[in-house]
Amino acid sequence: MTLIEGKKAPDFSLVNEKGETVHLKDYLGQYVILYFYPKDMTPGCTTEACDFRDKHEDFSHLNAVVLGVSPDDAKKHTKFIDKHGLPFSLLVDEDHAVAEAYGVWVLKKMYGREYMGIERSTFLIDGEGNLIKQWRKVRVKNHIEEVYTFLAEQEAGK
Repeated sequence: MTLIEGKKAPDFSLVNEKGETVHLKDYLGQYVILYFYPKDMTPGCTTEACDFRDKHEDFSHLNAVVLGVSPDDAKKHTKFIDKHGLPFSLLVDEDHAVAEAYGVWVLKKMYGREYMGIERSTFLIDGEGNLIKQWRKVRVKNHIEEVYTFLAEQEAGK
């Protein structure tokens, strides 16, 4: 699926690490930084989560909430959050329906093997539920700074 900036972001209902159902519409009036990552406790995913953790307060000052999404279950998410002190929710997308809706459930190749998995991506959704920016095939280094800079420019332009 191709998502178009300026159009409504796909709505979702996913369970978080506490077993609570989270909907995109729960965050109307706030920016949502929705990031998709492959797997808890792996090096790149840990670095990305910790970078979002370290910038969490700055994002909060810009009226933004961070939500991570992966196919891992709530128990793995809880362990990941506890181990790294993550101050935001991680959402369970075991059937990858939301990843498919956002076009990030893709064919991947590693060591000559093909498999379906999450393409590391981040989506910035405004307070009305519109997609305003998407970063695909994310490289973790400096990514959170890119997201923060873009969001800060959006807020400054209001």
